[in-house]
Amino acid sequence: MGILYIVATPIGNLKDITFRAIETLKEVDLILCEDTRQTIKLLNYYNISKPLISYFQHSKISKIDYILNQLKQGKKLALATDAGTPGISDPGGKLIEIITTRLPACSIVSIPGPSALTTALSISGLPADKFIFMGFPPSKKGREKFFKKILESEYTVVFYESAHRILKTLSQLNNLLKIQNSLPKTKFVVCRELTKKFETIYRGNIEEIIKTLESDKNNLKGEFVIVIYRSRNYADEYAEIR
Repeated sequence: MGILYIVATPIGNLKDITFRAIETLKEVDLILCEDTRQTIKLLNYYNISKPLISYFQHSKISKIDYILNQLKQGKKLALATDAGTPGISDPGGKLIEIITTRLPACSIVSIPGPSALTTALSISGLPADKFIFMGFPPSKKGREKFFKKILESEYTVVFYESAHRILKTLSQLNNLLKIQNSLPKTKFVVCRELTKKFETIYRGNIEEIIKTLESDKNNLKGEFVIVIYRSRNYADEYAEIR
């Protein structure tokens, strides 16, 4: 029986990859990736030449059967996303579930590494001993319900958003906070282009963040990570613990 390696890849800076991940990509027989055009950039950077096939949310059953057959033949496969850790807000988890159900003898090995989720938390300055990750908001139906859940949380909440919806999302959150009269006690950290050349971190008042982003609207690109915490002053809480 083969092995499936779950390989975390850089979220922006191609140097953010482990030695073990590079070794694994060099050793496997086949690499499964979201978009072969993205993964090939990483492989070329590290002079790795391996066959690639795409695997994403809407992959056909025949593609999954092909992957299962490769594992049955004893092949070593790697699963990589365009950026970050497979299974975190992408369909990698569904493939793993299928494999563990249909091929229980197959080994699944994690090759840990970058994740936009933990990268944002690590620089947020907000409590991260307990947090909730919400993935991407719904694009249409259920958005208000999604945001209300975020603002009801007693823990730090992290979620992702695309460039073309970031201003709409922050505006919706701002309106809800005004209704709840919770603006003063809600802290925001909005991360843009993490680990890349134009990485920018916006902190503090959501209205100020919205104004700053609106002034640079034409240059908004990539994905955003939003970290939210509703409480008293975090520095005061830390002092109380000490």
